[in-house]
Amino acid sequence: MKSRLFAILVPFLAGVAFIALWQLAAGRYTPEQLPGPADVLKAIKELSDNGVLWGHIGISLVRFGSAYLLAVAIAIPLGLFLGRFSRCHAAIDPLIQVLRPISPIAWFPLAVLWFGIGNAPAVFIIFLAAFYPVLLTTISAVRGVPPLYLKVAGNFGAGSRMTFLRVIVPAAFPGIMVGLHIAVGTAWIHLVAGEMLGAQSGLGFMIVDARNFLRTDQIMAGMLLVGLLGLGIYRGMKAVERLLGRRWGVTS
Repeated sequence: MKSRLFAILVPFLAGVAFIALWQLAAGRYTPEQLPGPADVLKAIKELSDNGVLWGHIGISLVRFGSAYLLAVAIAIPLGLFLGRFSRCHAAIDPLIQVLRPISPIAWFPLAVLWFGIGNAPAVFIIFLAAFYPVLLTTISAVRGVPPLYLKVAGNFGAGSRMTFLRVIVPAAFPGIMVGLHIAVGTAWIHLVAGEMLGAQSGLGFMIVDARNFLRTDQIMAGMLLVGLLGLGIYRGMKAVERLLGRRWGVTS
């Protein structure tokens, strides 16, 4: 009970301290330079009343969800395969290491040439931002499965398919989840960047549009909403992680 109260109280006090510091800093500037918390809340209400806010949030979430899930659907099976078959991994790893350091933003001019202006370039950038963290951590997690697990499975007569599904995948699950968490952060950051560069809707576009009209309060409202939505996505992933962890006996 005490630990649960502590887990709720400390983040709450940290949030209160942050808002107090924000208000204190805002008092040193004009509202156009640094709006206070009340001004940002008014901007959120204004955007909500105008019907603009929810449309941008919905479009951003759809872009993020589709690109992230596509990256996961490709990266995890590929990572499981490359982690299991070391010769295939050795053959393709140099190519991965060449492409991985290239910032997703650097692909944006080519993405516009390939896909035009709109949803597709932003989705492509989000996909790249999520793909490599999931792929590399999945490969590492599979290669890090203790050989003893495989020997025990073999001693009990488990075939290769059962060993893969019942031993390797559950044992690699914590490492894979690390990659999924990393990918959520990088993909969400690049979602906003992609929408700022070429999209005509979404939270990134809303921030750029507010900048064009010198609405600092709306800029910070967009930034705050990006952070809060990111927190919500993180909490949702932690809930899924606990559910799967209990299913495979990884967590209690």
